[in-house]
Amino acid sequence: MSKEKSTNQKIKQLRDIPLSVLDLVPIVEGGTAADSFRNSLELAQHVEKWGFHRYWLAEHHGMPGVASSATSVVIGYIASGTSNIRVGSGGIMLPNHAPLVIAEQFGTLESMYPGRIDLGVGRAPGTDQLTARALRRDFQRTGDDFPELLAELRSYFNPDSSSSLRVRAIPGEGLNIPIWLLGSSGFSARLAGELGLPFAFASHFSPDYTLPALEIYRSSFRPSEALDQPYVMVGINVIAADTDEKARWLATSQELQFLNLIRGQPTPLQPPVENIDEIWNDHEKAAVRQQLRYMITGSPETVKEKLQAFLDVTQADEFIIHTQIFDHEARLRSYEILAEVVLGK
Repeated sequence: MSKEKSTNQKIKQLRDIPLSVLDLVPIVEGGTAADSFRNSLELAQHVEKWGFHRYWLAEHHGMPGVASSATSVVIGYIASGTSNIRVGSGGIMLPNHAPLVIAEQFGTLESMYPGRIDLGVGRAPGTDQLTARALRRDFQRTGDDFPELLAELRSYFNPDSSSSLRVRAIPGEGLNIPIWLLGSSGFSARLAGELGLPFAFASHFSPDYTLPALEIYRSSFRPSEALDQPYVMVGINVIAADTDEKARWLATSQELQFLNLIRGQPTPLQPPVENIDEIWNDHEKAAVRQQLRYMITGSPETVKEKLQAFLDVTQADEFIIHTQIFDHEARLRSYEILAEVVLGK
């Protein structure tokens, strides 16, 4: 890395960028989906007071530890219980749905909560292949037609006056709903750049592709009606606590969640453990640590230092923070610490 590039990368400071929240609405061991929804609403209200910019829900299916499968419904629930924070999808897995249905759903949400709804879309199934087949019904659909599905979706919001199509999204037609592309590789990065759309990258579970994808997006960006310059939001796992030791202990819940996924045995979010080395073998430990290598854990000072270092590398325009903590009060505290050290609240 050249000295000039290093200097440029250190210009942007944490206080310069917004912080947002990515919520999978975790179901904890011994809890229910109903508990999870109430906790997520309380978290959304909490971070709204602390100055977070947006609150996104992620579409996943068939996972015992995730309650956000009916993503549009949960977005409405969160939006109804908050006042100012933007609420949206991080994301809707578009190949799982008819674009018309998503246009109508988000047109409805935008009509109910004007100026507050984001539509982030991705092309992954958000589940296993068997569940994806059950969702899509069209067993030949693989996600390769994502650009066509995206074009159809956008056409419902902004129909061509010369079009002879009689299918209309009402509500939806004519509404200004920001569309984001989500990605964990280079495909959506390039497409977002070519279309001039904002891009959100999932570095919280795809660390290896983070920097290459951001480079692809920025280098392929073409100004559009949506954006005149690239805008990147980067997802990152952060677990903050009053001490490094407590944060490290809390983080074992998320490590266990990834471990169980690697083992093909997804479970509700489990409580933290004192010694996770007693649970995984060396190969599993390496795999989890690699997948979570950008995860930031620690005290307020540690988190601030590591987030700034991550910003120096990515030059993100916004961070969206994913925090999987078993104890609800500790999760609230983690986001509170972020607000204190990053947003200066």
